[in-house]
Amino acid sequence: MASFGTVAVALLLAVGAALAAEPDLKPGEFIAASPPQPAPELSFQDLSGNWVALADFKGKLVLLNLWATWCQPCLKEMPSLEKLQGSREDKLTVAAVSEDRGGKNIVEPFIAKLGLDKVKPYLDPKSAVGHAFSVRGLPTTLIIDSGGKVVGRVEGAAEWDSDKMAKVLQPFLPEVSEDAKLKRAER
Repeated sequence: MASFGTVAVALLLAVGAALAAEPDLKPGEFIAASPPQPAPELSFQDLSGNWVALADFKGKLVLLNLWATWCQPCLKEMPSLEKLQGSREDKLTVAAVSEDRGGKNIVEPFIAKLGLDKVKPYLDPKSAVGHAFSVRGLPTTLIIDSGGKVVGRVEGAAEWDSDKMAKVLQPFLPEVSEDAKLKRAER
């Protein structure tokens, strides 16, 4: 029977090898899922307390952004998520899921202060969403295609309204129907 020390050293070596095998990733870079996997069935609340299922967004590309009010990189990327949502609202949804334990009382005034009106905020004070996706830190954005499969993630702050991210997202954007194009033109 192996001693505790031997098991601990073996575990540390295994974890170290796994981390060393991971490619050099920079915060804010797209990490493709290989192969894409179905998103877990989960729900979170909107600011009114209504439960929203991730499956409710099927048919659009979803950027499931996990963030918190105390997270400086999260605050840095929020304006670019707002711009992206405003420019591509017919093709994608930015679901900004706050992991703040204080819930609505912390998030609602914060969203108002930032002047966010395009990005829809949601609440996950028990971090169930983060756990379901094995999130390692905030911000993390999961990219879920219109069929409900996780096609990738971005760990760390990203410039979501940049040309670089537009090229990353383009292959996953659903085609817009003629009806949707007409409705947009009527606005």
